[in-house]
Amino acid sequence: MSLPSVRRLCGFAALAALLVLPGLRPAAARPDAAPPLRLELNRLEARDNGACRIWMVLNNSEGEALDPVRLDLVLFGRDGVVARRLAVDVGPLPVGRTVVRIFDLAGQACDGIGQVLLNDVLACGGAEAGRNACIDRAVLASRVDGVAFQK
Repeated sequence: MSLPSVRRLCGFAALAALLVLPGLRPAAARPDAAPPLRLELNRLEARDNGACRIWMVLNNSEGEALDPVRLDLVLFGRDGVVARRLAVDVGPLPVGRTVVRIFDLAGQACDGIGQVLLNDVLACGGAEAGRNACIDRAVLASRVDGVAFQK
C-alpha cells in the first residue's frame, strides 16, 4: 500500500472510532452534553478612586434560567501571587440572553491583575447539583490583554 493510502485509511479509522465509541466523541457532539455557560472577562477599567471596575459578559444559551448565580473568584497579581479573593453575584442569568455584569474592586489597581481564576461556583440555580453542573458547563474567555480567565 502506498503512503497516501495508509494515511487515508488511518483517517477513516479515526473518524469511525469517534462516531462509534461514545466515550471518544467530543462533548459538543454528545446528545446528553449540557449547553455551555459562557463567562467572559470583557474589560478592566481603572476608576478615579483607585478601584478597578470589572466588566463580565455572560451567556446562558440553553436549558433553564439560573438564579442565583454566585462566583468565587481569585485574582492573581502579575507576579503570580494571590492578590485577592472575592464572591460576586452575577445572576440571574435568563435563558438565551447575553447579560453584562459590572462590579468594582476598591483598593485594587487594574494594572496589577495578571489572572482571574474561577475558583468555584457558590450558587447556581439554588441546588448543589446545579452548582456542580454550572462548573462543568462554564466556558471561560478573556478579552483583556495579558489577563487570563481560567478555571
